[in-house]
Amino acid sequence: MSRDVSELEQVYFEKLKTPATWSGIPTKPLYGPQEVARLDYERDLGNPGEYPFTRGVYADMYRGRLWTRREVCGFGSPKDTNQRLRFQIDQGVSGLSVIDDNNGSLGIDADHPMGIDEAGVQGVSLNSLRDMEELFEGIPIDKVSMSFDISGLECIAWMAMYVATAERRGIDPADLRGTVQNDALHFQYCGYGHSCPVDLGLKASVDIIEFCSKKMPKWYTGNANLYDMREGGLDAPQEVAFGLSLAIAYVEKALERGLAIDEFAPRRAFYCSCHIDFFEEVAKLRAARRLWARIMRERFGAKDPRSWQFRFGVHTAGVSLYPQQPLNNAIRIAYEALAAVLAGAQSLHCCSYDEPIGLPTENSLTLAIRTQQVLAYETGAGRVADPLGGSWYVESLTDRIEQDAVKVMDEIRRQGGMIAAIKSGWVQKEVDAAAEKRQREVESGEKLIVGVNAFRTEREKATPGGAHREPPGQGERLAAAVRELKRTRDQRRVREELRRLHERAQGGEKVNLLPPMIEAAKAWATLSEMLGTIRVATGQPYDPLGVVQPPGF
Repeated sequence: MSRDVSELEQVYFEKLKTPATWSGIPTKPLYGPQEVARLDYERDLGNPGEYPFTRGVYADMYRGRLWTRREVCGFGSPKDTNQRLRFQIDQGVSGLSVIDDNNGSLGIDADHPMGIDEAGVQGVSLNSLRDMEELFEGIPIDKVSMSFDISGLECIAWMAMYVATAERRGIDPADLRGTVQNDALHFQYCGYGHSCPVDLGLKASVDIIEFCSKKMPKWYTGNANLYDMREGGLDAPQEVAFGLSLAIAYVEKALERGLAIDEFAPRRAFYCSCHIDFFEEVAKLRAARRLWARIMRERFGAKDPRSWQFRFGVHTAGVSLYPQQPLNNAIRIAYEALAAVLAGAQSLHCCSYDEPIGLPTENSLTLAIRTQQVLAYETGAGRVADPLGGSWYVESLTDRIEQDAVKVMDEIRRQGGMIAAIKSGWVQKEVDAAAEKRQREVESGEKLIVGVNAFRTEREKATPGGAHREPPGQGERLAAAVRELKRTRDQRRVREELRRLHERAQGGEKVNLLPPMIEAAKAWATLSEMLGTIRVATGQPYDPLGVVQPPGF
């Protein structure tokens, strides 16, 4: 026995050492009615399904329909990811979610000289309509809810290829159901800013909002990405404030395009984190619902109650997971998933316990799916809408997070709004400062992490259940497939469609680029060719990495 027995008595009488929440909000040892005396039920809470939606966006919540149970998927070739999607379907997911690789986020193809080694490493390598069709081979895309976990300029190319896939199958795009993240602004502080200039990214995002609002009524036109900012180190009130400020920027741009608020707002959504501080996360999501409802009704004058609703999907917090003692992560994930459900999430992705080590294996993915299924079918957690509503502690914490979030949003307005704050570097500075603060807290032991800075054991020699490995030569094979497509297609047709796209892209801010991109995709133009054409037409470099030269138009 390596532990000093004399410590046992000390541990027996140990007291809680962290009276503040993860975000640093002070808490009392006991809460009572005095903490919520100022709350007015109808004004501040309301029943589920009623303004201000603090208690949930639907009256019957999960008795009406369970949350969508999906797991983000993407690696290797489209065929590899297709097989994993089919595996997920066999395991019982109720929706699908796909993420692209780093090349896709940059807007380059797998045959790019600097992209071969990255092809298919952290997401699926998707370069053309042919890849999109292979990705969904055997999957009825008009029957399944699809989520594209992509945010940069590549969003508009993916949407073009997805619509083209549907049309080539004889499916009306109006019958497609799902979501595209479509939050180009957040790319500016996630490492891909140089590939997605702010103004061009916003223009492409609004093109998607406009096109889908008019032609794809079942499709959510974008998720404001709160999740990645929280992963960067922001606290709960900052996550709400930065995320809602992002959403406001898109609302304002869509209004400038000439869309009516109730024409597009009912199909906007949010992509949120659920971190490890259980009650804080529940309160955070309740506060976000209330705050967004007030913004949409009072600031933007929306009349349709659906426009007031903060509909959100949750991704459990990858940043809360650690490679040390990785099975501990399964416990963290389960608690975070429970918080998401008690907060009324519309969709949920559970991380896999091996996320800090690599992409999920089939074993770890299955456990993530089973975590959701046990939560849905065994625990009774979804039986009652907003079961923590009315708790003096939860209501007090909801209030406090809303107040703190409003203060941060006021500061963002003083910076000139979210777009100006991103361009000036203020947002990046805030994210960096938050990340440094969190790291110091872990290193100093101020934040105790089981298995990391406390209760440590000897380093494990292997990951339980094994680890995902990419096969040797993957990048070269994916690059060769792109070269073969480019060699065998009708080159004149490709040039004609890219020339039309170039002309349309020169037409100004209000010319929607999705229709010509759909036709270019059908001609087998690749992702990098379509996006490079748009870049050149709008005064940007054809290749964000400055290596590949543009074709003549």
